[in-house]
Amino acid sequence: MSVFVHPKGLCESDQVGDGTRVWAFAHVLPGARIGEDCNICDGAFVEDGAVLGDRVTVKNGTLVFSGVVCEDEVFLGPNMLFTNDLRPRAAIRKGPEALLPTTVRRGATLGAGAVVVCGTEIGEYAFVAAGAVVTKDVPAHAFVAGNPARHKGWACVCGEKLTAELSCPDCGAVYEESPSRDGLRVVEKESVGR
Repeated sequence: MSVFVHPKGLCESDQVGDGTRVWAFAHVLPGARIGEDCNICDGAFVEDGAVLGDRVTVKNGTLVFSGVVCEDEVFLGPNMLFTNDLRPRAAIRKGPEALLPTTVRRGATLGAGAVVVCGTEIGEYAFVAAGAVVTKDVPAHAFVAGNPARHKGWACVCGEKLTAELSCPDCGAVYEESPSRDGLRVVEKESVGR
């Protein structure tokens, strides 16, 4: 296996895992770290210092800046973007130490046009709605929407909305609040993530 780079794509990083695809007009800078079997779609940009785990999807026009870490199986929807500087000024040059990191935990989905303000953490399997503006941490399995993004419900590993009883009507998984109160955890699985 190897890395596929479309003839009109540009991948300057030497830290890209097997099976990853970089499509037309996408640009991966030197120093970006990308795992195996990722899909970097048309017009996406991955900056130096960004880290993508295995099987991450970066849809068309998405911007992943330095300081962003996405764990395995994260979905970044079309035209969503991350920031990495709370107070940018064109005349003031800042080094990497001045940028705020952002972490997106395993399996999270960030919808089309979402904006994630730096210094936040998106929990495992959280679901950020299209157009949402994330300004604070999102708990594991939370569904958030709006500007600023607010908690609207809970999402299963399979992506379905959980019932009020915290069960999935599609795959049958049952959840409870995690002891650390940072979202939900699975307590009973039937066919989660089929």
